[in-house]
Amino acid sequence: MSDETKKPQSYRDLLVWQKGIALTMAVYRLTQRFPSEERYGLTAQLRRAAVSVPSNIAEGQARRTTGEFVQFLSHAEGSLAEIDTQIIISRQLGYGTDAELTEIEAQINELRRMLNGLRRKLVTSDT
Repeated sequence: MSDETKKPQSYRDLLVWQKGIALTMAVYRLTQRFPSEERYGLTAQLRRAAVSVPSNIAEGQARRTTGEFVQFLSHAEGSLAEIDTQIIISRQLGYGTDAELTEIEAQINELRRMLNGLRRKLVTSDT
């Protein structure tokens, strides 16, 4: 296995995990200003899905097999789809500024591309 495809020592070394943490922080900042009646609704859903992205990347990287890692990357992608949907709902409800929501959407798209690239790299290096 070459240096480029060998497994990182820690999930913290993965840029995709670092970007997942940044997305989570952006979601927390956004939802701090949501109406209080959303505390157990949209706020909780967005935060849970956001935390799930880097958490699944970390758990997958810590697993023993490439197949398990790929599976957890798929879970992270599913959480990104949840966040994307919930951001659309937030925009339609008038929660958050256009700039904040657009930035989060850009982060989601970047993470989706990075997860797809990492999965492809893992699958081709495993064959």
